[in-house]
Amino acid sequence: MAVQSGKPAGGRRRQPSLAQLRAFAAVAEHLHFRDAAAAIGMSQPALSGAVSALEDALGVTLVERTTRKVLLSPAGARIAVRAKAVLGEVGALMDEAEAVRAPFTGALRLGVIPTVAPYLLPTVLRLVHEKYPDLDLQVHEEQTSSLIEGLGAGRLDLLLLAVPLGVPGVTELPLFDEDFVLVTPLDHWLGGREGIPREALRELNLLLLDEGHCLRDQALDICREAGRDDVDVTTTAAGLSTLVQLVAGGLGCTLLPRTALRVETARSSQLLTGSFAEPAPTRRVALAMRTGAARATEYEELAEALREALRPLPVRVLSGGSASI
Repeated sequence: MAVQSGKPAGGRRRQPSLAQLRAFAAVAEHLHFRDAAAAIGMSQPALSGAVSALEDALGVTLVERTTRKVLLSPAGARIAVRAKAVLGEVGALMDEAEAVRAPFTGALRLGVIPTVAPYLLPTVLRLVHEKYPDLDLQVHEEQTSSLIEGLGAGRLDLLLLAVPLGVPGVTELPLFDEDFVLVTPLDHWLGGREGIPREALRELNLLLLDEGHCLRDQALDICREAGRDDVDVTTTAAGLSTLVQLVAGGLGCTLLPRTALRVETARSSQLLTGSFAEPAPTRRVALAMRTGAARATEYEELAEALREALRPLPVRVLSGGSASI
């Protein structure tokens, strides 16, 4: 019996199609045919057929199918890396063509962290509507780790988040610095005070966001800088709105970035805010893009326009420039 080699007559191996590579990359990511099909908008039979066709074209087994789960073969694990790289380059090629054809048109997939989105998006959306009306801005609110993964995988084009990230292959376009303020219940001894020394954080019952939020890590870093090595976290919240309500209920104090202050403290009359002595603890917010992105010039122009639009907010806008890792 003759063995299929994946080569047509004449000895030339068939080239895999992009659809086959997308199907296999989805299976490699999800290790589940139904989930992979849903992720790329393909029927499960079509996806299974595309993966089988790719195996025939390459002449290797990529996926080990069992009744309960899907596993990558050793060859599949290696080729999955290549497939992801090829698809990324194809996406970059399409972006390059689109950027040359008409800047600030088409889709721009913007990822934003939850502790920035509610407070900066109104400014971002107004800017895009007024200055770039042909740009199809698509917003995705996710935590930092998910955003970085999405940027690297090509799922997202641009991020709006706190930096530094320290991630290779990512270029940061700093926008502004902003101070943290202390939010307390009405009867707290630090409520409403100015010039609060950082050392006061050593004795406070500090409420934090859940793990995974960069703002939680920033708050812990501020505590360590104040000489507090451990924070006994007994109560956490998934978002700043809940966190502030816990403070209003007398469970403790928390740190808020100034851009969040007006929105979050307006929800309750049971809160006071205090400012720290200089230099106050701060965070830096930036746009982040893939280093060498096809639309880098557009993103840099957008960053500069956004800096100007953000000047009315309680932040220190930074001059243009970028930082790459």
